[in-house]
Amino acid sequence: MRFVAAQFHEIGIFLGGSNYIGDIGSHRYIDPNEFAYGVLYKWNVTDRYSLRSGVTLSNLNENEFRNTDINRFRRSYKVTNPIQEITAGVEINFKEFNLHNPEFSFTPYIFYGLGYFRYDQPYLISNGPINPPSINVFSKDRKIAIPLSFGFKINPNPFFVLGFEIGARYTLTDNLDGSNPSAEILTNYPSALAFGNFSNNDWYIFTGLTISFTFGDLPCYCKE
Repeated sequence: MRFVAAQFHEIGIFLGGSNYIGDIGSHRYIDPNEFAYGVLYKWNVTDRYSLRSGVTLSNLNENEFRNTDINRFRRSYKVTNPIQEITAGVEINFKEFNLHNPEFSFTPYIFYGLGYFRYDQPYLISNGPINPPSINVFSKDRKIAIPLSFGFKINPNPFFVLGFEIGARYTLTDNLDGSNPSAEILTNYPSALAFGNFSNNDWYIFTGLTISFTFGDLPCYCKE
């Protein structure tokens, strides 16, 4: 007998938290402090890899009071930045994961691809040596992000899949926190502050659960 692979699908939701890594706030890489949510779709081409896309929304929120560095603590800087993200890429299972198998199964997996996100361009203006700087928004901007997620998933039955994942996004900007204002911002607001490490771009992290439901044709087993 030979196995004829069917192309079947998943659609689901992501629920979890987000945190940002940059020039303000905590140095912890996985430290979700804001709610994140989204939807995802997977086209399971084989039982080892899938084509995946998704939309995720959250607010990035950080402040210097979450930092053990006394110099950054004294600055009292803070940032809040809404993120709307679209991703697409490939999810690879570490072991075979047959969604239509009636028996319980599980696998670790990795997801990588390309992302596109929208965010506010913040900038900070000094209010003197005593008061913390004021935070302003110049305009919306859009940038590319490179997502890389690690996760673990199970299918208790053939109809739905539960997963847990941690997904890092390397962004092609260093101004999620207002630390490296663009030339356009500086032209309009020459007193905008610039601070931090200008050689490193910002990151943001999504950590949470995925719940997806399967649909599509069942695979068939045929005689040769």
